[in-house]
Amino acid sequence: MLILALDTATGIATSALVAEGTTLGERRSTAVSVLADVHELLDAAGAVPSDLSGIVVGVGPGSFTGVRIGLAAARGLAFALDVRLAGVSTLAALAAGAPGALPVIDARRREVFALARGTPVCLAPEDLELPPGSTCVGDGAVRYRVLLEAAGAEVPPDGDDVHVPRASLHAALALDFGPPELVEPLYLRVPDADRSAP
Repeated sequence: MLILALDTATGIATSALVAEGTTLGERRSTAVSVLADVHELLDAAGAVPSDLSGIVVGVGPGSFTGVRIGLAAARGLAFALDVRLAGVSTLAALAAGAPGALPVIDARRREVFALARGTPVCLAPEDLELPPGSTCVGDGAVRYRVLLEAAGAEVPPDGDDVHVPRASLHAALALDFGPPELVEPLYLRVPDADRSAP
């Protein structure tokens, strides 16, 4: 089974090609380059799009525009190739890359996306529940390092891999593949641009 996975919810977009649980290749770039990365991954593996058995996409939470780009790209590919699509939380992928750590994604507006008792939430970083000895990972942990460390948490060095929601982890977490139109984004708040606002 050849799986393409991608996540564009944070400032670092990732894509991976995985066959039977083995990562054949993984790329990091920006959301706007994700389809070029997919093309390069397939070329490097000697594969063509029709070889794909399924696609996995990070559904957020994260940048509203980033989540939409990734979901649109994944849905478009799934429809065009007639393959099933699975959605995986970006928070879950971060947590899988650093077992036991609290995933923290920068939500902008002095807020973060994180897990509170296993549930995705959007809150101010100072409102995070941090048990003693907590480790925080993700771009939100990097941005709010001083605040989190002052609260007793540990944050790995900025360039550490644990801060990136790697697409290969999305592929490993994907369980429910289905029709592309059923995969929904996880936004946690309304977009900045609200057409109903006066």
